[in-house]
Amino acid sequence: MSLEWEQVNVDAARPGELARWWADALGWVVVSDADDDEFEIRPAPDRLPGLLFVRVPEAKTVKNRLHLDFRPDDQSAEVDRLLALGARRADVGQGEQSWVVLADPEGNEFCVLSART
Repeated sequence: MSLEWEQVNVDAARPGELARWWADALGWVVVSDADDDEFEIRPAPDRLPGLLFVRVPEAKTVKNRLHLDFRPDDQSAEVDRLLALGARRADVGQGEQSWVVLADPEGNEFCVLSART
């Protein structure tokens, strides 16, 4: 048996707007936007995994149980860039850590890790 990781699903109130935000943040491309309720982005049209943004009726109310971690070359510069795109700092009880917790425009948390040493 073999499994291929296809995508991570992200609940969204406005899937198109959120998918485009993440595509800009990651430098990815939108590969599926034919339906207003589902938008998929990928690193390249033929590369997996992707992120699939799906419309849901309920608002996000609690901390995500799953989140994405990103490791940039320059944490400070990347945090500044993401904040300029519309991310915001998030406190999920992490305290002082080597990573920075941010939230996307709909409140989904993600971490920007420090550079590898």
